[in-house]
Order: sequence, then structure tokens, then C-alpha cells
Amino acid sequence: MATMREVAERAGVSIATVSFVLNGTKPVSPATRARIEAAMAELGYRRNVVARALARRRTNILAMVYPALDHRIGSAAAEFFTSAADAARTLDYHLVLWPVGSDGADLRELVGQGLADGVVLTEVQLHDPRLAILQETSTPFTLIGRTAEPGGLSYVDIDFDATVDLALQHLHDQGHRDIALISGDPRFEDYGPYVRTEAAYLRLAKDPLVVPSANTPASGKAAASRLPDHITAVLVLNEYAALGAASTRTVLPLLMTPETAALSTTPLTYLRTPAAELGRLATQALIQQLQGAPTPTPHLLPATLQERP
Repeated sequence: MATMREVAERAGVSIATVSFVLNGTKPVSPATRARIEAAMAELGYRRNVVARALARRRTNILAMVYPALDHRIGSAAAEFFTSAADAARTLDYHLVLWPVGSDGADLRELVGQGLADGVVLTEVQLHDPRLAILQETSTPFTLIGRTAEPGGLSYVDIDFDATVDLALQHLHDQGHRDIALISGDPRFEDYGPYVRTEAAYLRLAKDPLVVPSANTPASGKAAASRLPDHITAVLVLNEYAALGAASTRTVLPLLMTPETAALSTTPLTYLRTPAAELGRLATQALIQQLQGAPTPTPHLLPATLQERP
């Protein structure tokens, strides 16, 4: 394996100048940088990532914290990961997934090891214990989601008010007046998306009816079977519960993801969550923090209405 000394000799510069290029610690002229990079390519030199991290006190690694044991990884979560990883790669960072619990029990140890420069926190609760850990350890972070009092925090989230309003208006235009909500798993009563969706529905719907459901097809089927006969349309918050609900009722379900619509034999309309945009914006906001920029303005994005062909 080629060494820094060999790269320096090939490029006709000092070892220190090669180090400046590798670690970004001092400016180097474009011509000199080009000679060093050409020498590295010719010699097959590979950067020592660990040494570079020690020199810069940065790893260029971001961690996306996702409580996989509490929340199943659905299509929206997958889009969070892939879009965040793409955004990080574009800005010379790498993104890793930390599947730690919502209680934050493992988070303190992970951030204390200095493995990641910052954290993208997902599946945010209204009173999230993980925030205190990140703040106490001075770990830069941004949220995909919001706490009950998000002022001063860096976050992106779905605009649940606009999304529910869009859903209800669409069903109203279809002639439906008796519209129920199959809500999320009651075990997660502090989970932001569930609370905000239900609050928006209760505020906007006429004669609202909320039926909770765990995030499984069997639970969705059981929830749909408990709906009164006069209900003609239903909003289903979770994609797994929606599969069961759609197999039971002749009502018109309105869902959150296209994958569920494709798997059902019932004609479905769905709301596409802006997961890819949220993953990208959250990652960019975190990197801006790491580069010393002010806390970015929070973004709230509504879902978009789609219909299965």
C-alpha cells in the first residue's frame, strides 16, 4: 500500500502539504491539490479514515436513530434512510442507521463513543427522552418530527393539519359525510404523528369517530369490523393496519402509502408522505449545523393525494 511519503515524492511536495489536502486543515492551491490527487490515483493511495478523523476531530459520519423494535420499518422509513444517505453522500458524509429504542437507554453510550458527528432523530415523541441525552452530551442533532414544544429545535415534519384537511376534503368531494379514523397503536400515546393526526381529524371532521389499531393487518381488520354501518369512508393511519381494514370493509379507505394501495384489491386513494424530502432536508440541516451555520428554519410539508390507477 502506498504511503503519504510516496505520494509527496511523486507530487513534488512535502508530507505536510499532502496532509493538508487529506484532512482539509489548511488551504492548498488548486494546481498543487491536482498534483497530489493525481499522485494518489497513480499510486493507489487510500485515505486512512481513522487517522483523518483523529486529525480533524470529525468522523464525517452521521447517525440516523430509528427505534426499529418499537416501530416497524415501512415504506416511509425506508425513504427516510435512502434519501438521507444520498444527501449525506453528496456533501462528503456517510450515514449509518442506529436502531436504538425510544427510551434512549442505548443512545447515551453510542453518542459518548464519538462514532458520529451528529444525529438525525426519527419517530419523535411529544416528550422524547432522547432529546435530553443529545442536549446533555452536546451532540448536534436534527429531528424528523416534533416534540410538544419544538421552539429553538432544528426539525422537519409532515404538516398534519394540511394533510388531514386534504384527505377529508377529497372524501367530501366524493360524497362521503360519515368518515372515521383508524388511528395508531394506543401503546404509543405520546408519538407525535399519531397525536397530531388525531387532533387535526377531531378538529376538522364532522361527527368524528376514532378507532385505535395496532400496526398489524389483523388489528386493522378488527378495527374496521367495529365501525358502525353508517360509516362510508375511513382514514387509516398505518399502512399495515390498512391492509386488514381494506380486506374487511366496503368503505373507501384513504391511506398513507402507495405500497398498501397496490397490495389491496379494494379501490384505494392514498396520501404519499414526503418522506424522501424530509430525509434530505433533515440531513442537510444537520450538516449545516456541523459547518457552523445558524439553526435552519423548520420545514412542514403536507402529503400529496394519489389515486391507484
